Amino acid sequence: MELERAAREVSSFASTSIEGNPLPLTEVKKILKSKPAHVRESEKEVLNYNLALQELNKKLKVGKVRLSLDLILKIQKQVIEGLLPVFESGKMREKAVVVNDPRTGQAVYLPPDINEVKSLMEDLISFVNSNREKTDSLILAGIFHKQMVIIHPFMDGNGRTTRLATKVLLAEMGLNTFNLFSFENYYNQNVTKYFQTVGEFGNYYDLVDKIDFTNWLEYFTEGIIDELLRVQKLLPRVAVNPESELQSYHLKILEFIQEKGFITDQDYAKFTDRAKATRALDFQKLIELGLIERKGKGRATYYMLKEK
Repeated sequence: MELERAAREVSSFASTSIEGNPLPLTEVKKILKSKPAHVRESEKEVLNYNLALQELNKKLKVGKVRLSLDLILKIQKQVIEGLLPVFESGKMREKAVVVNDPRTGQAVYLPPDINEVKSLMEDLISFVNSNREKTDSLILAGIFHKQMVIIHPFMDGNGRTTRLATKVLLAEMGLNTFNLFSFENYYNQNVTKYFQTVGEFGNYYDLVDKIDFTNWLEYFTEGIIDELLRVQKLLPRVAVNPESELQSYHLKILEFIQEKGFITDQDYAKFTDRAKATRALDFQKLIELGLIERKGKGRATYYMLKEK
């Protein structure tokens, strides 16, 4: 499928670019199409990421993937295959590391000690599994993403592995980003803010009790929604009667507006269990059908019936 191939190209380009890979998107597309036998390290990074995307998507389609520590180790092994010594492939780090800013090369973060890495990762997986039914899927995926970056479990490939594992978790919870879009694209376009919000600065043990996830979760969810809406515009439009497209949740939105005069996302969240990204699509659909219009910006956004 054309959209699926394009999504993989953009994801492979963006996720490796975030980590400092210099290849432009045009070159990435050529490499993924030709798959040369002899490649440079930058090209190998792209090919590895693309292959990991394909393998994970295949397993998701037949229901054979569930986020686990074993899966994360396998993802890292695929991501860094041929780029690291075998003894550092598919294994958690056994050495102390310092995290450098990939743009400046300066040391910015000292992760937890090696003797705590495994237990921290196991605790993170346990937290995810125990909160799948309690926490909004985007919020849970965002928490997982940042916490894994903080733990920094591998010698290399941490960012790429984290982004792929996050895609798996989102897909498990009903938002499959493998087939149509690339949230990595949003983060690459806003890479400075990505590093400012997903990472921490200083020593893990000085920070662990006061890490705030709020700014990161806002940025993370904005990225998912932004990319969802971008891709929605690319999908072929089918002319149908608006009433035949409306679901019960769309009607509830319209009823609320008719009663109160307007609705915000916070209002909608109070009477639906739909995820934040899905709620954004519900509003977008009503906008495209010409039934409502968006007012305000950012947190002040609200929706009203469209004037005829």
